[in-house]
Amino acid sequence: MIRRAWIKILGVALCVIAAAGPVAAQTSTQTSGDTTDKMKSYSVEKKNEAVAHGKKMMSDMDVKIKELEAQMSRDMSAAKADTQRGMKEMKEKRAETAKKLDELGKASAQSWDATKQGFSDAYKDLQKSYDKAVASFKK
Repeated sequence: MIRRAWIKILGVALCVIAAAGPVAAQTSTQTSGDTTDKMKSYSVEKKNEAVAHGKKMMSDMDVKIKELEAQMSRDMSAAKADTQRGMKEMKEKRAETAKKLDELGKASAQSWDATKQGFSDAYKDLQKSYDKAVASFKK
């Protein structure tokens, strides 16, 4: 039930992003640092807020990934194979980041800082993978 709600939210967000145009891909690197820095600032007392923020980060990234996939599906160039490899890598990183977010939600006070750092690092890797895929697609 919750998954369906997230899918609906993701669908609405995708429509909004699609209507706005390709601006989201251009600012992704700038916002990545801001969002992961904000995540690092959460204390264990604000765990629920941190998890909610992490879910929003993941939702925003899902929208970007879907947008890139849609652009790729319209591309018939030779670079498509490279972009598809990048997309596969990005989806693997996305799965790992989702796992870290789940761990963040279950973290104890003792493991909070390490778990929070693990999620931030995984999200940065995901963001780099996304940026790499976008760069290879635009070549």
